[in-house]
Amino acid sequence: MHNEAARLFPKKALISIAGPVGIGKTTFAEALASRVGYELSFEKVTGNPYLDAFYQDFKRWAFHLQIYFLAERFKEHKRMHVSPHGFVQDRSIYEDTDIFARMHYEEGNMTETDYHTYKSLFEAMVLTPYFNKPDVLIYLYGSLDKIIQRIHDRGREMEKQTPVSYWEKMVERYDEWITNFNQCPVIKVHIDDYDLKNEPQSLEPILSDIASVLKTKQTV
Repeated sequence: MHNEAARLFPKKALISIAGPVGIGKTTFAEALASRVGYELSFEKVTGNPYLDAFYQDFKRWAFHLQIYFLAERFKEHKRMHVSPHGFVQDRSIYEDTDIFARMHYEEGNMTETDYHTYKSLFEAMVLTPYFNKPDVLIYLYGSLDKIIQRIHDRGREMEKQTPVSYWEKMVERYDEWITNFNQCPVIKVHIDDYDLKNEPQSLEPILSDIASVLKTKQTV
C-alpha cells in the first residue's frame, strides 16, 4: 500500500499539518509521511529553552517563545526548500503569528511593542514572494472535549496544568483563522473521519484528496 500511495504523489512537495494543540498532528503526519514516502518535519519541542518557563509565566516569556518558534520554523523551511525530498510538516509557520502571537498580545501576555516587532519580523521573513509556501495545508479539527482528553492522555505536565479556558480560546481562534486562511490550498479533516490505530485504511480517502490537490497545482 505504501508504494501504491506514493505513486500518486509528486517526488517533492510540502504538506503542512495544522490544528490546535492536542488534535493529533504528529500522529497524522507520521502516518501520512510513511504512506507516501515523504520525510517528516517536526515542531521543535525538545531542547526549547523557553517552553517550560512559558507555561509557568505567560507574560514573562510569550515574546521570547514566539521569536524562538519563528526562527526555528523559518530555518526548517529553508532546509526543506533546498532538499530534493517531499516533506510532511507538523504545524505550519502561519499558526505562530495568526493564532499564538496574536492571542498572547490580546490577552495581555505580550506588549504592543513586542507584538509589532514580532509581526514585522514575520512579514519580512514569510510574507514575501521568495518564501516557499506549503503546496497544501491539512487542517485537523474536532471537539474541544476530545482535544482536552488527548492533551491529558499524552501527559505533558505543563499542558495538563494549563487552564481549560486557554485551550477553549485557542480552538476558537483556530476556527476563525482557517476560515480566512488563503496562503495555499486547504483540506479540512475531522478527527472522527479516520482511526489510524484501528482502521488504517480510513486514511485512503484523505490521501486521494491530497493527491488530487497536488496534481492540480502541478498542472496550473
